[in-house]
Amino acid sequence: MSTQQSQGVAVVRDGSSERVFDWLDAVAERRERAGLTRRLRPRAADSTDLDLAGNDYLGLARHPEVVEAAAEAARRWGGGATGSRLVTGSTQLHAELEAELAEFCGFEAALVFSSGYAANLAALTALGGREALIVSDAGNHASLIDGCRLSRAEIAVVPHAEPAAFRKALDGRDGRRALAVSDAVFSVDGDLAPLGALAEVCRAAGAALVVDEAHGLGVLGDGGRGATAAAGLAGAPDVVATVTLSKALGSQGGAVLGPARVIAHLVNAARTFVFDTGLAPAAAGAALAALRLLRREPARPARARAVARHLHRGLTAAGLPAARPDAAVVAVRAPSPAAAVRWAADCRTAGLAVGCFRPPSVPDGVSRLRLTARADLTDAELARALTVIVAAAPTG
Repeated sequence: MSTQQSQGVAVVRDGSSERVFDWLDAVAERRERAGLTRRLRPRAADSTDLDLAGNDYLGLARHPEVVEAAAEAARRWGGGATGSRLVTGSTQLHAELEAELAEFCGFEAALVFSSGYAANLAALTALGGREALIVSDAGNHASLIDGCRLSRAEIAVVPHAEPAAFRKALDGRDGRRALAVSDAVFSVDGDLAPLGALAEVCRAAGAALVVDEAHGLGVLGDGGRGATAAAGLAGAPDVVATVTLSKALGSQGGAVLGPARVIAHLVNAARTFVFDTGLAPAAAGAALAALRLLRREPARPARARAVARHLHRGLTAAGLPAARPDAAVVAVRAPSPAAAVRWAADCRTAGLAVGCFRPPSVPDGVSRLRLTARADLTDAELARALTVIVAAAPTG
């Protein structure tokens, strides 16, 4: 046993205290053997790698107008929001962004959060509760899964993209209020949810529908208004949508869109709104500039989808098992987690950044390369990307 003095506090070490986290070593070893270890790889500001890993679907993150809007917002409002939205964290930019997001997407009102993750937690926890039932697609994003868990509602997880399974789960709710929740575009394989059929099921059961538009906003619908708008559900009194500002809009943050009374409830009841520091003004300014740019250049979403289809055709022509994209995500299956890691690393060595999805990020346990199409990719860049991916593909 030894005693050390640290900032005026006596710290007693008897040996056992230094072994408190020894269990982590065994966990790390098992994770490494399974090929599931994740590591941070900071990217350089001047990297020349071709990026098919990020979610900058419209190529707006570095657009001069978006960057300048972020800088101007920081100069005017400061580096941070300085407090929660209900204290000092709401600026004129937040209000403008909320109004323009709601109008663009076709909803009555919107509420901006510090992340899309926080927006999903807010929607499900504030609209759930012990007296509610939430029916959740098995392929939903982790933020929706966590929102379900934190909601204290009874959760029914149903098979992926099967409206009949939603119907069966809702039929047994015993008069409780109910929500059905689904990604609009699923982040792993990029497939589109059957939103029209889900809405019919919900309306027959008297349930609300919550749709996560993280991968739909800016990519699907008229001018990029999202899958909910494309399905004719935007602005419906029983539909709530969540969006992220960090993908197609090239910024950071998230929002919940829906009926005004839903948004008013979230202001008062959503813990990730009430207790979290507001979105930084620079991010709000960047997102607002990107949204306005999207309005002026409505062809960008169609270009992103065309790039995704081009990638899919090239990969399948080479014999690779690529999932057909409904939006801007193209997934290519790998034979194992270790093979996926090697494949991604070989692509990176060749100057191409690709996503590598392994358990537990994939609900079906199958590892993949995940490619994200961007509206600003040239035909030459697409040809280069396909050459690298095919050449680096696992052979066994």
